[in-house]
Amino acid sequence: MTIYAGCDVGSTTGKVVLIDENENILGYSIVRSARGPQATADKAMALALESAKLPADTPIAYMVSTGYGRTHIEGMNEDISEISCHARGAIHCNPDVRTIVDIGGQDSKVISVTKSGRVAEFQMNDKCSAGTGRFFEVMTRVLDCTFEQLAEAALKSTNPRQISKQCSVFAESEVISLVNNNVPFEDISAGIHESIARRINGMVFRVGLTQQVALTGGCARNVALVAALEKIFGCKLAKLSVDPQIMGAVGAALFAKEHALS
Repeated sequence: MTIYAGCDVGSTTGKVVLIDENENILGYSIVRSARGPQATADKAMALALESAKLPADTPIAYMVSTGYGRTHIEGMNEDISEISCHARGAIHCNPDVRTIVDIGGQDSKVISVTKSGRVAEFQMNDKCSAGTGRFFEVMTRVLDCTFEQLAEAALKSTNPRQISKQCSVFAESEVISLVNNNVPFEDISAGIHESIARRINGMVFRVGLTQQVALTGGCARNVALVAALEKIFGCKLAKLSVDPQIMGAVGAALFAKEHALS
């Protein structure tokens, strides 16, 4: 059996996906980012091999890295941008996808893809934490709750309070003001999710929304965010055959196989 690996080292997590010559996923891992891309990649690789029930010294035919730390990992055969990898991975996991919304820890992206998985156009927000996982982290700290509690509360709201500020610093002050005015936790939570959805929708507008639309990245697990995006897009989000958080690593692994055989 020939094994190929995709390694996605982002700002908050590292992911590794292992596939075989038939593009079957043998195993994968998701780990918190360690002290530097190399340490994160090493830990993620070890756990991916363990997930696949393979020995730690199993030879990997070809490895592709992606994400923030992609150029700082030893042993990789090449590195490819996360935009291309997310596009390739999403098309592989659902061939009908034409628009990808990737919400990561430090940035968010909207990617338009062709039938073949080629990137047609994209928009990226990497200058401000609004519309990213970091924005959620700030809000959970202010509200003294977990990510799960924030999402669960948002789904119970009947009167979402609008968070008008786009900058996360000013939005934080706005949320503190709502808390001090005794606005219900559920309504503040719903307003936070709708604020992010509006931010993402502005990026989608510049790229153009073509169905089907898939959400990737760790925030794809947030059911309240999914609901807010579906409401503002006016359509259901597409289902992917694997965990949306590993989509970049899936694409990197597929590129690894393709480039090893080219």
